[in-house]
Amino acid sequence: MATSKQIWTFTLSFLLPLLIMVTSSLPAAVSEHSNHLNKPALKSIKSPDGDIIDCVSIDNQPAFDHPLLKNHTIQLTPKFHPEWGKFGQRKVSSKADKTTTANTQLWHLKGIRCPVGTIPIRRTKRSDVSKVKAFGTKKLSNLIRPQSNILTQSGHQHAIVYVEDDQFYGAKATLNVWRPQIQQPNEFSLSQIWVLGGTFAQDLNSIEAGWQVSPDLYGDNNTRLFSYWTSDAYQATGCYNLLCSGFIQINNEIAMGASIYPLSGYGSPQYDISILIWKDPIEGNWWMQFGNEHVLGYWPGSLFSYLSESASMIEWGGEVVNLEADGQHTNTQMGSGHFPQEGFGKASYFKNIQIVDGSNTLKDPKGITTFTEQPNCYDVQIGKGDNWGNYFYYGGPGRNPDCL
Repeated sequence: MATSKQIWTFTLSFLLPLLIMVTSSLPAAVSEHSNHLNKPALKSIKSPDGDIIDCVSIDNQPAFDHPLLKNHTIQLTPKFHPEWGKFGQRKVSSKADKTTTANTQLWHLKGIRCPVGTIPIRRTKRSDVSKVKAFGTKKLSNLIRPQSNILTQSGHQHAIVYVEDDQFYGAKATLNVWRPQIQQPNEFSLSQIWVLGGTFAQDLNSIEAGWQVSPDLYGDNNTRLFSYWTSDAYQATGCYNLLCSGFIQINNEIAMGASIYPLSGYGSPQYDISILIWKDPIEGNWWMQFGNEHVLGYWPGSLFSYLSESASMIEWGGEVVNLEADGQHTNTQMGSGHFPQEGFGKASYFKNIQIVDGSNTLKDPKGITTFTEQPNCYDVQIGKGDNWGNYFYYGGPGRNPDCL
């Protein structure tokens, strides 16, 4: 009969090679996933914040790893633009506003851009690969339908305005950019546009874009331009930025996930960005524009079910994760971290919010409704003015004497 020492010796001799095989394969697996995310670069640019921006051939971008896009022909320009009509017939906006300043991205301070024929992609570090897998996608619990009765169960809180029960073909807004404080790394704060179709269950289609601070996703507290998409309610499809295949970028000057610069300050100059998402009625693709000049690229219509036709709901506003790690409401800020009542230069805002209607024209939304789970934590107030059109202030500090 074998002794316990003999059994232990045999077990160790059997398991040790397996353990060595598993542990030795981990770096290889990380390296393989890192290589999958990071395509060969024709040129690389180091940003002042430590990011590496790789200039990747437009034909070799991550989008074409998607099985539906293997033989896709890149659409280098939209056929139709809701402000310009047929692409190239540029119209100048009449809504000039001298109180704020548009901004760009931090890596532009180098004075270098990616060459024509390439797109800029923020490099994913090997140390970030596990974070990308864990936080590169959203979860079903992030869904918010304002009239639902399960709003506060997911740990996410919002201060938004929305329109619904119509056919929408896009949305636009200008929003000022801040660096809200995040209590702990696995929380985030963002401000964005949601373009939604389908039901708030297993089949939701969503296209989202704006700015966010997400330490777990990016490894720092910088404010970054982002986009997101899903065709199945965040279950198996979609991701942030270019962290999976789907979004096809055509622009060589703006990097998804890169830091925005400069930022607004309390009682200081205000800096904002404009985001436009619209459906090309001819090709059926959903396009994204950053600012007034940068048409970034598109989500092919073939990625979606409901959004292959139109959206049924548009939302604008802020979202934070509230994990209540210490049993109290999080200190994570939304927007500027100040309530909307403080107004311009102190609170965060969306201005000139618009929808794209069935005639492919930007129009003021009708029937705007506001929503927030806990107005003592994060609030929203709407207004209307000449240069600002339909606008709202939103945000807040999170935990305070009236929000515990």
